[in-house]
Amino acid sequence: MAKFVIAGRADCPYYAKTELLADYLQKNLPDFRIHKITQRPEVWEDWLKDVCEKNKWSHKNSPIIWRELLDRGGKGLLLGGYNEFLEHAQLYYDVTSSMTTELMMVIAQENLGAHIQKEQEEEGLKTCINPLQVWITSASAPACYNLIPILTSGEVFGMHTEISITLFDNKQAEEYLKSLVMETQDLASPVLRSVSICTKVEEAFCQAHVIVVLDDSTDKEVFTLEDCLRSRVPLCRLYGYLIEKNAHESVRVIVGGKTFVNLKTVLLMRYAPRIAHNIIAVALGVEGEAKAILARKLKTTPSYIKDVIIWGNISGNNYVDLRKTRVYRYESAIWGPLHYSRPLLNLIFDSEWIKREFVATLKNLTATGRQFGGILAAHSIATTLKYWYHGSPPGEIVSLGILSEGQFGIPKGIVFSMPVKFENGTWVVLTDLKDTEISEQIMTRMTSDLIQEKLVALGDKIHFQPYQSEHKDLVPHEEKNPVMSDGFEGKTVES
Repeated sequence: MAKFVIAGRADCPYYAKTELLADYLQKNLPDFRIHKITQRPEVWEDWLKDVCEKNKWSHKNSPIIWRELLDRGGKGLLLGGYNEFLEHAQLYYDVTSSMTTELMMVIAQENLGAHIQKEQEEEGLKTCINPLQVWITSASAPACYNLIPILTSGEVFGMHTEISITLFDNKQAEEYLKSLVMETQDLASPVLRSVSICTKVEEAFCQAHVIVVLDDSTDKEVFTLEDCLRSRVPLCRLYGYLIEKNAHESVRVIVGGKTFVNLKTVLLMRYAPRIAHNIIAVALGVEGEAKAILARKLKTTPSYIKDVIIWGNISGNNYVDLRKTRVYRYESAIWGPLHYSRPLLNLIFDSEWIKREFVATLKNLTATGRQFGGILAAHSIATTLKYWYHGSPPGEIVSLGILSEGQFGIPKGIVFSMPVKFENGTWVVLTDLKDTEISEQIMTRMTSDLIQEKLVALGDKIHFQPYQSEHKDLVPHEEKNPVMSDGFEGKTVES
């Protein structure tokens, strides 16, 4: 019996042509058998290199065909690529291929689509067998207590995805974590496979698919902002090392809380470079607080307010952009169907309230070092995770802290909150939004603080110096320019 293995890149037209010829031979020859191996384009070269090194072959293109010597054992016998397989079929079986180039390309694209769909189905089946491993750091924090019921409700990952939760914290929190485990088990959630605790650092993040990084408590007393910034480095370095070493290769890391969120995120990216593209910072907490303040002013419901954009430092000097914000179901002389909305700035006629009272209230709520309530932190993290896995509502703008690649004129290499949408398991930066330009002065103020945070934390700069505008006192009061607040926890609002 002749058994051939045909392996190729999913979008390769010659693999498609080889596959069709092999299918014909297998159908018409009783002793001819084939086994197909299809690989995604982005992994094909590495896969081919590993196969060739293992078998001591030399082959560089798609497809690769070899014959398995079933009767003699040992490694397979390399035949070659498409041309060699075609010659073999003509010589031994008097069969050739007449497929046109156009048909080759069509079938190649169909192969790629079918392979992606097959992978997705296999991943879905794996989640039924192997639960999603969710790790929560600093699990004794109040946010964790409020996060667990949301995760186990099925709203975040779906009712068909089982999860296993591991609560990670230091040894001193072990007794509390044990009681939290028992309370979680009492939920009897149909999607919860198991819940456990981990207090051994070397075991942290083992095969984790999702890691939620909450605000950490520090036993070391710090007296200056610089000491506080530098104190974040050791834990982030440790977490980065453990994530790289122990976590699943497709792990998703989400950083929440109120203490140097952008800084912790960029440090984790630095110390876990392999998965840096899958590390994000939650900005929905600040967005939610802004919506709540605006809703109280308008005497409406916060959920009816959409598209508030948070730019910059989530837990520090940021910029609340209301230019795209819309209000739905607002009771006024103008009324419409559920999808009808009105610009928020057309409904708040007191611009001074936005510039002063709104700014002051939001600054007080979001100042660095002031903790989110556990409910808000948990809800913000859960909502961001839900969007990451299932997509954000169509047409809505979501604020998210991600690594800048130069969008909107933001310097590269810093974690910056900006407008995105979630789709297909990832996020897309909304660079095509109109009327969202940020003045150079505001951008410099936000980026200066973020750059300095990173430099001070890493020891490249000794003192943190808050950005001071040289022209802030020259802006006429009647102009609708953003209002700036002094101090590290500055707040800017575009109205």
